[in-house]
Amino acid sequence: MSGRVLGPGRYGLAALAEGDVIETARREVTVEMIDEFAALTGDHFEIHMDAAAARSHGFADRVAHGLLVLSLIDGLKNQAPAQFEAIASLGWDWGFAAPVLAGDSIAATITVTELRTTSAGTRGIITLGFEVTNQRGETVQRGVNRLMIYT
Repeated sequence: MSGRVLGPGRYGLAALAEGDVIETARREVTVEMIDEFAALTGDHFEIHMDAAAARSHGFADRVAHGLLVLSLIDGLKNQAPAQFEAIASLGWDWGFAAPVLAGDSIAATITVTELRTTSAGTRGIITLGFEVTNQRGETVQRGVNRLMIYT
């Protein structure tokens, strides 16, 4: 599926088509972010907190929490010039393909893969496919988000 790259603006269901794409900006994942996420969530697993421990597990540096990366991607989606007329997220189906290390930068390509109107007819449900890449173009995460939007 390939479609148009959505330009700046807000998009309801009627303005979207399967295959439409949003490209997010890129954001660096810092050691400070990893530390703050660990403090907030209580997830202090050693690969996140200590470079030597991460190396002992086969990683080149500290590894960002997968959910930190997902959260950053959702934020990048919500800061993109092209926006969905969103009401609420209905869920995520997500996978971690490769580690995101401290100092990596991430961005996402978001593709509209499915559109439908709710039974009431005043709202829509869209399915978004995400491909998250690092600065080398390697896929590090991918998944699906279902989003309720205005028609």
